Amino acid sequence: MSTDSTHHIRFWPVMIAIFLGSFVTVLSMSTINIAIPVLMNELNSSLSTMQWTITGFMLAMGTVAPLTGFLGDRFSYKRLYVFALVGFTVTSALCALAWDPASLVFFRILQGCFTGLVMPATMTIIYQVVPRERQAMAISLWSLSAMLAPAFGPTISGWLIDNWNWQFMFWFNVPFGIVSIVLAFILIPYYRLNVPKAFDFIGLLTVVVGSLSLLIAISEGHKWGWSDVKTIGLIALGIIVIGLFIWRELKVKVPLLNLRVFRNGRYTITLIIASIITISLYSGTYLTPLFLQQIQHVTPLDSGLILLPASLAMAIAMPAVGKLYGKIGPMRLMIAGIALIAVGTLALSWLSVDVSHGYIIFWMLVRNIGIALSTMPASNAGMEEIPRELSGHASSINNWIRNVLGSFAIALFTSMLASRQTVHVADLKSAAEGAGDQAAIGVQAFTMSVNDVYLLATIIVLVSLPIALLVRKKPKPEMAVASAADSGKSATA
Repeated sequence: MSTDSTHHIRFWPVMIAIFLGSFVTVLSMSTINIAIPVLMNELNSSLSTMQWTITGFMLAMGTVAPLTGFLGDRFSYKRLYVFALVGFTVTSALCALAWDPASLVFFRILQGCFTGLVMPATMTIIYQVVPRERQAMAISLWSLSAMLAPAFGPTISGWLIDNWNWQFMFWFNVPFGIVSIVLAFILIPYYRLNVPKAFDFIGLLTVVVGSLSLLIAISEGHKWGWSDVKTIGLIALGIIVIGLFIWRELKVKVPLLNLRVFRNGRYTITLIIASIITISLYSGTYLTPLFLQQIQHVTPLDSGLILLPASLAMAIAMPAVGKLYGKIGPMRLMIAGIALIAVGTLALSWLSVDVSHGYIIFWMLVRNIGIALSTMPASNAGMEEIPRELSGHASSINNWIRNVLGSFAIALFTSMLASRQTVHVADLKSAAEGAGDQAAIGVQAFTMSVNDVYLLATIIVLVSLPIALLVRKKPKPEMAVASAADSGKSATA
């Protein structure tokens, strides 16, 4: 496909095919959050085991993301997208048929492998197929699909669990997956920009081993102890192997991931911002359902309804962000968004056992509007400067880093929740001199631990605020030409 041919692409048919497939796959990430307490009871499992249905899924997403650039170039991004949707649909059915915690975690990891191909593939299709002047709106719609899923996911999940059982969370994906496959096959054009001549298997092996080592260390560190030889050993192994991966990718002729895209400073800065926002984002999607169900004993359906207004506000704001992007640029949007995320997250660090649902709804709404304002600019500001032939690698790196950091965030927050709860229980027992109500102490300690994690998430997101100041609005093409002409006149004078 030539560059000129992108102007003849039918925008809305392509976006419909991308939107539905992205929506149904991201939906599977958000539906499980609300079901963790139910799965713990139904499958007679612990929180540390069930959190692997989230962590394992996200790690798989992050692990396969580096493959997207190679596979998309080799087989075309359309075929890769259709293949990923087929795998996602099949593994959704397998998750519904799971018979114990181990089988569910295994099938969720497989599901994550296919899901991890969808987002970078669809992002690449946008930057390779959609005309550049329409890419900001296209990315807004692409982001909207990812935002609508969390908006409806908890409510859908809660309704299915309350009226049927947890298996229907996964059966729900099957018909929508089939429709997505048909639309992608029919509406997205077939194209290939280049074909790689080799496959970097060593690069894939090092990135998988490095990511796994770091995640397991962070996830199990609170059990083993952070000074335990296993924890330290796995962290050291992960850092060394990831370092080897980076070294190899910069040396090999046909890299699994072309890390030279980091030479583009704007891309690098915005990726850092997006990664920080991702870490803070998962604190709300993970902790709030746990607090509502375990402390306030809210049903899964009611938990979803409590989270729905904030998620809908985030989804509704996305198209407006796409229009504002061209007018005011990414920096102002990101600064406003980061500030709102920080304020909302900080307010959620002041929860009490009997806090009102209105309080949670309001501050989740503030927080999620901030996410809507910041995520699309952080994605598009860097990607729009990457050449089309490298956009597959850039989107793969983008999704790999964000997914792996999302996995680390869940593992980190789970570990911190458990370790801080132990500390708070000991402190409360000491203050009560052993005479306190043990159940009440446990509830209070859990709430205080949730607050600690939200406070950490607030600090993390604030780190991105000064970095966002470096992302300036790009001049329009005609302004750039005029500026160059003026410079030429000055030089002549």
